[in-house]
This record gives sequence, structure tokens and C-alpha cells, in this order.
Amino acid sequence: MDAVPELTDKSGHRPRDDYARFHVFHERDWAKLRAGMPMTLSAEEIISLQGFNDRVEPGQVETIYLPISRLLSLYVEATEGLYRATQAFLGQTGERTPYIIGIAGSVAVGKTTTAQLLQTLISRWAGRPKVDLVTTDGFLYPNAHLIENGLMERKGFPESYDVGMLISFLTDVKAGERNVEAPVYSHLTYDRVVGEAITVDRPDILIVEGLNVLQTQRLSGDRPRVPFVSDFFDFSIYLDAEERLLEEWYMTRFNRLKETRFTDPLSYFHRYASASKEETEAFAKSLWERINLKNLRENVGPTKLRADLILVKGADHRITEVALRRV
Repeated sequence: MDAVPELTDKSGHRPRDDYARFHVFHERDWAKLRAGMPMTLSAEEIISLQGFNDRVEPGQVETIYLPISRLLSLYVEATEGLYRATQAFLGQTGERTPYIIGIAGSVAVGKTTTAQLLQTLISRWAGRPKVDLVTTDGFLYPNAHLIENGLMERKGFPESYDVGMLISFLTDVKAGERNVEAPVYSHLTYDRVVGEAITVDRPDILIVEGLNVLQTQRLSGDRPRVPFVSDFFDFSIYLDAEERLLEEWYMTRFNRLKETRFTDPLSYFHRYASASKEETEAFAKSLWERINLKNLRENVGPTKLRADLILVKGADHRITEVALRRV
């Protein structure tokens, strides 16, 4: 078997120091690792799985996502083997726990598209595993709580999440509990939806997508030791891009929302549907700089190197580089 290539970066230099613990691939070399993984999505399905203001070329599903799907299938199989070995050692029998995949990255980087593509590809493996997807938006505290505690300007920062509820949810899922509920978030009203929940019932694989899922911040309280959200992950992915691209995608998305979702009277940002282009762009840029960019620099970005796989995006959301942690 050929050795896995150690690639240089685009300038011809060795991989950056922060990638010293990773195998780094360009698209053409990563694509070779697809092996015989079959393409199970049509062009129409790929389009339907794209998140708002995100896009993925059908060709990159083959060159980027199918190798990821193959890698995950090998990892899941290996984990199942380890579980069986442990059960044999203990002289026990029982159902294995769900395999949990975490997906992290900045606002506007395209986490939703990656999560939905992987969910569909994995669900079409041989054996048709049950794959559920949960976003951590639902675990944001309700707006009333954020306002009361002066946290609306920190929405998306670690302290704006009910981390205790999220950890309780993941604990129950990992323990194989039936019908575990996760709260639902509305991007229309910009708030948690009262009385609605997503039910997760013993999936084979659970994908958890969110800004801060690789955070190591501890819960407040009198307990000296608490788990991190990422402690429950069997595999994690970080979507990366330059700040200038993230800002561009964020601004484009906000302007598109102005013409679509914001026109709904129930929208939290409805007042901007009739605002001038200049006023809207000034507000969006302020939101980006005050909240999203600040959160990226202080909390989200620093967790990148904790991921098992890093997908680096360039212009047009095209993945230009893949970094896989050395085992």
C-alpha cells in the first residue's frame, strides 16, 4: 500500500506549524482516498441539502465528502469492534452506544450544509444506519433570559448556551436512553420555540452541529469537575476559512435574508426588510464585528486544532485543503 502523502501548502512550503499534528491534503490527493465509496446522491439532492447562502459543487461531494464518508465508516466499524472487545472482556452483553460526530466552525462557514450532506451520505451506507442531526442553536438560552442577564450582545458566545442542558442531552443519548428531547430554535423569531422539541431515539449515529461544540470552558457552579460537550464526540470536524471570506459570506447572507425571511412580520429582523441598503449593510457589519467576529476570535477559532478533521474553505465555499489528525 502506498504511504499517505505528506503535502506542502499552496506556496510550496511545508505544512504550517499549527498543522504539525495533521496529515494535510489538497483536493486531488484527498480524492484518491475515496477508494470504492459509491456516489449515492443526485445533483438535485445535493442542491436540496445546501444550507441558506451556502453551496457545494457536486464534484466536491465526490472529491471531498465521499472520502470523509469512507473514513467515518472505517472509524465507526473500528469503534464497534472495540466495543465488542470490551464487552467480551467484561463478560457482558448489551447494545452499543451511538457514535457522535461534532461539527464546529464560524457563523456563515457552511456547517449546516456539511452536516446535512454527511447525514445523508452516512444514512446510505450498507446496513442503512439511523443518523440523527441536532444543532446546538436550540440550547441557546431563551431571549428573555439573555435580556434579563445582559447577554443579548453575547448571543452565540459560550455563556449564552444552556450547557448543562446540552450535556444532559448528550449524556442520555450516549447512555442509550429512549426518546431524548432537544429544544428547537427558530431562525425566523431568533429564539427558542416554546413547546417544540426534536426527539432522538437511539440513533446509530448522531451529528451535533454548532459554533462552540469544541469549547473546553467549564460550567459554573460548585462542582470541581464537569464534562465538556466534546467529551461525548467520537469524531469532530472543524470548518475553517479566512476572516475576510467569512465576513463576505455573512454580509451576503444578511442581504439575502432582507429580501426573503425578514419580510415576514414574525421575523426578529422584520424592521430591516424596508430599510435602505446602506442602513442594512451598516447594521449587518456592526453585528459581524461586535458579535460574530469577536466570538470567532475569542472562542470558536481557538478550538480548531482540537478537531479530528479540518476542512479549509476558499472562495465560493470550495474546500481547498483537508487536514486529518495523526492517530
